[in-house]
Amino acid sequence: MSENYEHLLDNVKRIHFVGIGGSGMCPLAEILCQEGYEITGSDTAESDTLDRIRSYGIPVTMGHFADTVIGADLVVYTAAVKADNPELVSAKEHHIPAVERCIMLGAVTDRYKKSVAVSGTHGKTTTTSMITQILAMSDFDPTAVIGAKLPFIGGNSRVGKSDYMVCEACEYVDSFLHIYPAVSVILNVDEDHLDYFGTLDRIKESFTKFISQTSSVVVINGDDKNSMDCLNAADNSSIKAVTFGFGEQNDFRAVITDTASVFDSFELYHKGELLTTIRLSVPGQFNVMNALAASAATITLGVSPEQVQKALSAFKGAHRRFEILGEPCGITVADDFAHHPTELEATLRTAMSMGYHQVWAVFQPHTFSRTYMFLDEFARVLSIPDHAVLSEILPVRETNTYNIYAKDLADKIDGCVWFRTFEEITDYVTGKAQAGDLILTIGGGNVYMCANMIMKKLTDAENNKP
Repeated sequence: MSENYEHLLDNVKRIHFVGIGGSGMCPLAEILCQEGYEITGSDTAESDTLDRIRSYGIPVTMGHFADTVIGADLVVYTAAVKADNPELVSAKEHHIPAVERCIMLGAVTDRYKKSVAVSGTHGKTTTTSMITQILAMSDFDPTAVIGAKLPFIGGNSRVGKSDYMVCEACEYVDSFLHIYPAVSVILNVDEDHLDYFGTLDRIKESFTKFISQTSSVVVINGDDKNSMDCLNAADNSSIKAVTFGFGEQNDFRAVITDTASVFDSFELYHKGELLTTIRLSVPGQFNVMNALAASAATITLGVSPEQVQKALSAFKGAHRRFEILGEPCGITVADDFAHHPTELEATLRTAMSMGYHQVWAVFQPHTFSRTYMFLDEFARVLSIPDHAVLSEILPVRETNTYNIYAKDLADKIDGCVWFRTFEEITDYVTGKAQAGDLILTIGGGNVYMCANMIMKKLTDAENNKP
């Protein structure tokens, strides 16, 4: 537990969230509301998340205004909020403490004796969702903070009454170093967020610190050299390490038994002993690894293999994780959050193995820095599908100091086309795709809006057939 957060919520009655509709902010607001704090918030765009927030009686102001924070004892803001935000400026003028969302997550996590923090470059949301569903279905009654909606709990957060809490631990800008979990899960360590870290060695240093902050057990990918390097460098001799992977050296091991189906089955072994056989309801070998990590973590916490098997077989995925939206006109439309070459390759290879006539991959590059630094890797993996279609690069928090454009990526991919607007992409792919095809929108930004537009156009066409 961190002493930094021991007194953060002392003498606090009202907490104001700047950007309360964010996927990381909403769960914290919900948890603190349930704990009896008075919560207020602000945001700039209506969303389903805000509807959920308001259902708890939490007032939300649309827009950012200086007087919104007056009367608050503490202000929480996301990393995306700039220093000149009127609410942050007002908080400073009125001597109201203001902390980033990652610090509040650390403070909330500290209140749970059996906290589980899921980290890694890829797979955090799905694995966090799996662990949450396993614990909930096994009557462990966990609290959860997830980076996407989990249909099983009807949102991206859950408030339980036990000492168990599950959360995602994101490495970007070292956010996860504000979390001191009882159990940490290390899925993988890969090159990403190089705009902040610069090098893989710096990323590994950050994960090593995170492992060192774990108080009880680290559940770690024994097949991943980078992850194991971090474990071996960690300064915490009291940590119990539990490894998972496909290799025989791991404590928990998966042996895939059925590759003929879209949804893999695997035998789950612990130290050579067969525990159970699990059939997943989500596609891809990468999801076998996510399920293996979730199995290792929850069995270590005391869940029976039978309960794990039942929950994972019932797990239907999280929002924007190869999420099937529908099949209008016989064309399957799906959406996925992949935005790094490693994730993108896993998603596209899975898509190509699912038996569709043609796969149309609509990719929205996410940040100039990532596109520039991984340009050749993106070009390689976007050559996997039958057709690649690109949108403009989503800047997120950046300006284009790299002088990189979607056209630069498209020029490296045979047959690739790119468009400036989602409307143009929608017209193009709906005009080309045929029954039996898959249209898969992919990216970490708002490309899901394009998926919705494609769904609407195809559905309208289906409904207007003579």
